[in-house]
Amino acid sequence: MRTTPGARPVAVIDIGASAIRMRIAEIGPQGEVRNLDSLQQAVRLGKDTFSTGRIQAATIEDCIKVLLGFRRVMVEYGITRDDQIRAVATSAVREAENRYAFVDRLYMSTQINVEVIEGTEENRLTYIAVQDVLQQDGSVKDASAIIVDVGGGSTELVLTQKGSVTFANSYRLGSLRMRETLETFRAPADRVRTILDQHIHRMVDQLYRNVPVDKVQYLVAISGDAQFAASLLSPKWADVRISSVNVKTFSALTEQLVPMSVDELVRKYRIPYQEAETVGPALLAYSHLARVFHVKQILVPKSSLREGLLKEIAAGGTWTEAFSEQAVQSALALGEKFGVDEKHSKQVTDLSIRLFHELQPEHRLEKRFELLLKIAALLHEVGMFIGDHSHHKHSMYIIMNSELFGLTRKDIALIALVARYHRRATPRPYHEEYTTLDRDSRIAVAKMAAILRVADALDRDHMQQVRAMTFSREPGQFIISISDAVDLTLERLALKEKGNLFEEVFGMKAVVRNAESTKGLVADG
Repeated sequence: MRTTPGARPVAVIDIGASAIRMRIAEIGPQGEVRNLDSLQQAVRLGKDTFSTGRIQAATIEDCIKVLLGFRRVMVEYGITRDDQIRAVATSAVREAENRYAFVDRLYMSTQINVEVIEGTEENRLTYIAVQDVLQQDGSVKDASAIIVDVGGGSTELVLTQKGSVTFANSYRLGSLRMRETLETFRAPADRVRTILDQHIHRMVDQLYRNVPVDKVQYLVAISGDAQFAASLLSPKWADVRISSVNVKTFSALTEQLVPMSVDELVRKYRIPYQEAETVGPALLAYSHLARVFHVKQILVPKSSLREGLLKEIAAGGTWTEAFSEQAVQSALALGEKFGVDEKHSKQVTDLSIRLFHELQPEHRLEKRFELLLKIAALLHEVGMFIGDHSHHKHSMYIIMNSELFGLTRKDIALIALVARYHRRATPRPYHEEYTTLDRDSRIAVAKMAAILRVADALDRDHMQQVRAMTFSREPGQFIISISDAVDLTLERLALKEKGNLFEEVFGMKAVVRNAESTKGLVADG
């Protein structure tokens, strides 16, 4: 069924609180994405998790039936290999006590590997989904905007200022979660609106206090509920990629829809029952957010988490360049907050990445580790904020307890450990944070930390004198030839002190030489 020469079909699946949704698309030779088909089927995941904490056996069987049906459709499009499919599950599965049993059961029955993603990854995928749409509008690109996805179980929020992500977080504010709470406590029908208002107001107020701005120009609403509202309010909705809705008009529609029962919404608007359950609470949440942030326009793009998944597949399964840039900006903001020596950190980062590229035949790490190393290098001395003594341990603590845009807790743990090992002790069996990692992660940390140590040694005096470097290899030695530094004494001493991990990991001693010299001082640990 492919129509574009050289294109490959792929499928992305989003297992949400109220439905399982699949998008089938083809990825062109230049990474272009063309949608081919879209399917969705209602499930009770959110109802189970948000009321009992577990996914019930009957719901698991329903999910299996849905995914088997999706499998048959995928085969019709020539999607048969694991690398053509990416399936993710969000808050309803993430919060379930039996989430591991759930995803294992799905895999055994359907051979579809479902990844339970964190809120930070939802934020990243949401941002990727809408970034290109927002970039096309210069007024939005240069303004402050909050990108908000009010889902069934959680709300994902990303703050962008002049095109850069400056804040991101996930909150337990979900449309289906609110509906289930009301049903659990059997709220009287005449009190539903008041209780919803109070609950949303309390959650939005907490969210507002967390976001480091008082006012933004735009609220970008990403959800099926917001798209439903835009389809009613925007005459040209069918023909545009993004619609702008006046907040007063949006709020007026919300006031009209919230009092309606689910059955009334289904009958009047011919929408699926699971969508009718969430539309009132979701639109009410968007209206409250628009009010507290003093927004006058709500932008509703035809985007979803599935667009973000497709764009990542199109990028070869690696983090996109745009996301990597935003993650680095997030690290720079964290470093600035804690008074990091920016010139030194950027110099060490530049040297680390040059070494990473040069040593690719030895370390054989995937592309994504380049970003983790870059952020570790930017933040390796963030612990100096607490004190010079044991600052490498302080750096680990600060990074482990910080949010970095779009990075999972595991990613952050790896970054923190690389920073921790930029000086002093190398990984030890009694270092719990290190030993609890899987083997591949331990190896990756050791390789990145070894590179970071050498880069840090090359700027021992914090003067950024090392610029022009060439590399070569001799038996048992990795030669770094430097042509633009007059005196390399400090760098050689630092490398002798720090080079032991490099030798342990790569089986070579790191050696610094003046480019014109025929001899160098070996870092002999």
